[in-house]
Amino acid sequence: MDEITDLFEKIDGLLTEPVAGEHEPALLRIENTLTEGYARALALEAERWRLERRIGEVAAMLAHGDRERKTDELQALAERISSADGDLSLLRGRLSTLRRRAHEVRTELAS
Repeated sequence: MDEITDLFEKIDGLLTEPVAGEHEPALLRIENTLTEGYARALALEAERWRLERRIGEVAAMLAHGDRERKTDELQALAERISSADGDLSLLRGRLSTLRRRAHEVRTELAS
């Protein structure tokens, strides 16, 4: 399993696990996972930026020969951007839901 899948599973587990009687430890796990998720989102955004920059570099070199290899690289880069976009979109959605869960737990702690 890859890193993003592990993170999705961790988030999904936190969204479904009951927190009765252990609000503070549950909140700590949620907050730690939110931090991990935000860090992963930033890493995905940075990777996407690097891929876009590389696409520009390869596209600029198309006129200098070896078009087939450069075209293959452009295709691979585009696929990696698409994958990063999908992961980032899913991650943002799950993080948003987890933020709401953290708010719920904080509200329960305050009562």
